[in-house]
Amino acid sequence: MRALLELVRAPAALSVPGDTMAGAAAAGSPARPGTAVASTLLYWAGMALNDWSDRHQDAVDRPERPVPSGRISPATALATAVGCTGAGLLTAFVAGGRRGLGLAGLLAGAVWAYDLALKRTPAGPAAMAACRALDVMLGAGGAARAVPTALAIGAHTYGISVLGRAETRGATGATVGGAVAACATAAALVAWTCPGAPLAGYVTTAGRALAGLRADPDPARVRQAVRLSIVALIPLQAAAVAGHGRPVQSAALLAAAPFGGRLSRLVATS
Repeated sequence: MRALLELVRAPAALSVPGDTMAGAAAAGSPARPGTAVASTLLYWAGMALNDWSDRHQDAVDRPERPVPSGRISPATALATAVGCTGAGLLTAFVAGGRRGLGLAGLLAGAVWAYDLALKRTPAGPAAMAACRALDVMLGAGGAARAVPTALAIGAHTYGISVLGRAETRGATGATVGGAVAACATAAALVAWTCPGAPLAGYVTTAGRALAGLRADPDPARVRQAVRLSIVALIPLQAAAVAGHGRPVQSAALLAAAPFGGRLSRLVATS
């Protein structure tokens, strides 16, 4: 069970429901628990597919991961990806009808395209950012009013993806600078859309994630920064939700952040 939790990056999935909550808040529509479940299942699908597609490279760079270590077979990893994708699409249809299924289908397509084709290309970080942005739009039911919020969360995800490419060799100054710029863009987009959004928590969390890389951007510190940056998505989502007039939902998201941090130390998320 622990190996399966590592395969799907279970703690990191705590950052996923906030995407759909932020999208719903921006669109002015109710947050649907079923949509959050669908997005989580599709996230788990992407993580399992990631490890299946990377299994040969991980045998060299990250032999401790579930597939190269032999704790999860490649067939099980692929079956998990397929099963979670199917379950996510079905859940999206139940929660949001044909529109929900269509948006979830776009998200699933982006996830599979990233893992199987785009990950190691220059378009990789942008493709990952698009996955998170589509997740926000899934929560918004496709409403155009949610586009700035989707772009903000996508920008932060772009920064995480840029850092993630440096997990095995360490980061350069340009890599760290790109991640900082992505976080600044995310904060600016939320502030522009919701001038009263409480962004201090996000700025503090993201800043703490990146601060250690300025002096020593070695692989271990980069992996830690990636884990903390994933957790930093939660205060960003909470700021967007609060800025659209839903303080109770925002507080619920923030309450999950410390729990996610503790879990990420127990189960590998990078």
